[in-house]
Amino acid sequence: MHKKVLVCVTQQRTCESLIRQGSMLSRDDEDSNLYVIHVVNEKDKLLYNLSDGDALEYLFEITKEVGANLVVKRSKDVIKTIVDYAIENEITHVVLGTPNVQDPANNFASKLKRKLPGREFII
Repeated sequence: MHKKVLVCVTQQRTCESLIRQGSMLSRDDEDSNLYVIHVVNEKDKLLYNLSDGDALEYLFEITKEVGANLVVKRSKDVIKTIVDYAIENEITHVVLGTPNVQDPANNFASKLKRKLPGREFII
């Protein structure tokens, strides 16, 4: 089975390292696909301290450089949007940033893992 890697990026400039990690993971398989998704809560800006245009340009440049498909969505339910996208695109691997450790059982990564069983998560 071919790898379909989904990199979930947030409002931080560190997303470039996540995208590069996803790119390295997908290079293992020449028929793999690399997707980058950024889901923004309807009320938030795309990336903190940057205008939406600059933020999109920044994400577009990085994803273009590594040959990934970039998807940016606005949603009231960020987790549901990512889960739906992962299922629709038959994602096999999910790359996430470091989770919030305040409540490990209820953080973003844990919620995604519960809703996307059978996928490999790289955090």
